[in-house]
Amino acid sequence: MFGNNKSILYFAITLVSVENTITKSSRIREKRKSSKIVKELNKYISVDCVIFGFDYDNLNVLLVDRTLNNDVNGEVLFSDMTLTGNHIYEDEKIEDAASRVLFDLTGLEGIYLEQFKTFANPDRISKPNDRAWLLNDGRDPNKRIVSIGFFALLATQDVTLEWKGRNVKWVPVNEVKELAFDHNDILDEALIALRNKLLQEPIGFELLPDKFTLSQLQKVYEIILGTELDKRNFRKKVARMKYLIPLDEKQKGVAHKPARLYMFSCDVYENTRKDIFGFIV
Repeated sequence: MFGNNKSILYFAITLVSVENTITKSSRIREKRKSSKIVKELNKYISVDCVIFGFDYDNLNVLLVDRTLNNDVNGEVLFSDMTLTGNHIYEDEKIEDAASRVLFDLTGLEGIYLEQFKTFANPDRISKPNDRAWLLNDGRDPNKRIVSIGFFALLATQDVTLEWKGRNVKWVPVNEVKELAFDHNDILDEALIALRNKLLQEPIGFELLPDKFTLSQLQKVYEIILGTELDKRNFRKKVARMKYLIPLDEKQKGVAHKPARLYMFSCDVYENTRKDIFGFIV
């Protein structure tokens, strides 16, 4: 009799323990569900990122395919290109939204990123294709959409691009055709901002690999500024850059005489940035 009572007591304790475990697990699952808050995009505030890259011959901009198909028969209604961008989350800072766009595209963090202008003209969504695109996306094309423009600089030879759901490609800036929305205007303003910044700070290094030649550096400035620079004068200017470090290395695998390699030191620049820097063309 006593032995049977012990068995019943043990069974009851075990059952309570199992129930407690199940209840605890259920609470954990519910807590996890509640912590996964669905973020809501703001339909009328966005960031547009003008991503520049350099391939030693051209200054390129990254463009994204935009295609709208007929929902009934799948026929392509129109196809064009846009800059990279996205709408911001309601709880997201503008700068974080731009960084998110770049990270989703490149998987990289710490990319050079500069905010340069806000675009909010009430007629910026006036072209028929743009209005059709917004309607298809469930947005009102009559509502004003405000976009904050950023430009970014990438050393393209080290980047593998991936844009989920849409194709992306580099296009030389001087070969860009008509883009969606007011993205041609945004691109033009980004170029102005890039050129002005290039004359004030040594951001051209962001477009080069870690090790580069002086000829490659000069090419960056010539292509962005749209002018030919005197080689001797250019090298006199860069000789004053204490943050341009000459290396005990030369180019490899080139048909011409290998040139000496250099690197940009961010630490030295931060310590000497009070020095006058400028390229007067």
